[in-house]
Amino acid sequence: MKPGIGVGVMIIKNNKILLGLRNPSKKKANSELPGEGTWTMPGGKVEYMETLKNAAIRELKEETNLEATKLNVFCISDDMTDTAHYVTVGFMVTEYKGKLKTMEPETILEWKWFDLNELPKNIYKPSEQCIQKYLKKTIYL
Repeated sequence: MKPGIGVGVMIIKNNKILLGLRNPSKKKANSELPGEGTWTMPGGKVEYMETLKNAAIRELKEETNLEATKLNVFCISDDMTDTAHYVTVGFMVTEYKGKLKTMEPETILEWKWFDLNELPKNIYKPSEQCIQKYLKKTIYL
C-alpha cells in the first residue's frame, strides 16, 4: 500500500487554536487513521491534481466555512498505523475571512478555540504532532 497525502490547517488567534471534535463513531469520523472522539485541526486528503495549498484552503472551507487568504507550510509529519500511512503537511493560516460554522456535523460535532497552554488531552495524533512542532518551532522531527 502506498502512502497518502493529507493536509492539516492550523489557525491561532489570541494564543488560542481552533480544534474540532471528531464524531465518536468510527464510521462517522470518516478517517483511515484512528481518532474517533478526539480533537483535530481542520484538514483531510489531497485530491488528485490538487496542490497542497488548494487542498488546505478547500478543507478549511468545507469543514469550518472559513476561507484562508494567507497561509504557509509550517510542518510535515509521518502518520502511520498498521492499516494506513499518510504524510501530513501542516499549514498555518494567518489571515482568513468568514464566520466559523460546523459544516459537516456528522463528522465534526463542534469547533472550539483552546488556549495553547490548556489543550485537551485527547487530540488526534496527526494534529498533536503538528501542534508540538509549532510549539517547539520545528518543521519535521
